[in-house]
Amino acid sequence: MLAASPIRRPSLSRLLLSTGARTQLGLFLLAYLVYSAARWLTVGDLDAARAHAGWIVDLEQGLGVATEASVQHALSGSWAMWLLNHAYVAAQLVVVPGALVFVYRRSRPLYERLRNTILATWMLSIPVYAAFPVAPPRLADMDLVDTISAQTGFAMDSSLTTSFYNELAAVPSLHVGFAVVVGIAVAAAVRHPVVKLLALLWGPVVGLAVVATGNHFVFDIAAGLAASALGYGVGTAAARAATRRPAAAAAPALRPCFADA
Repeated sequence: MLAASPIRRPSLSRLLLSTGARTQLGLFLLAYLVYSAARWLTVGDLDAARAHAGWIVDLEQGLGVATEASVQHALSGSWAMWLLNHAYVAAQLVVVPGALVFVYRRSRPLYERLRNTILATWMLSIPVYAAFPVAPPRLADMDLVDTISAQTGFAMDSSLTTSFYNELAAVPSLHVGFAVVVGIAVAAAVRHPVVKLLALLWGPVVGLAVVATGNHFVFDIAAGLAASALGYGVGTAAARAATRRPAAAAAPALRPCFADA
């Protein structure tokens, strides 16, 4: 009598190294390299970027939302600022990739919507960076400091760091746009109400972080949310168009069958 063999569950490493996972990883690496190269190639002039920042300050003052300096001064030296500094650094480098892997394993339809939103938002943002360079508050002569460089050991203004990103690409703030999108996707992928709440709070936390650390204006946050919303729309429309093409291509093949009847 043969003994029943134990059921082997696929390990995380095997799932991550599957053909589908490798395809998605390669897609994102390629898209990110293109996006990063485009951002770097579209680095604007610092004087023009500061002039645009000044226009944003005037707009915010007129609307009564110019809170960047007051937020940073209120949190300066506190444990909350320490957390916000590290949240800012982790948001794009750790949380977005981690959320993509998590959602990929939990729900492929959710993952595809999240993936399409991020890719479309990247592509939509590049022309904005080129046409409208904006200096972050920490570089806009606003008496705000670079808290991340001062308190985390991660130098935002070093020649090595700035060779990998465009520091004059403050608008739109994809830190916030992606944090909100990721929070919604993770909340939709889990069942526990506390985890859902924590996921949905990630966006507001990153919104506070980008302002408190002197990296974005309130205006940038609004622009980042708008860009991500538009990216969701474009990504969804592109996915629907792609699913219609096979059906449209298969339709002519059915006509001879009806003609012979």
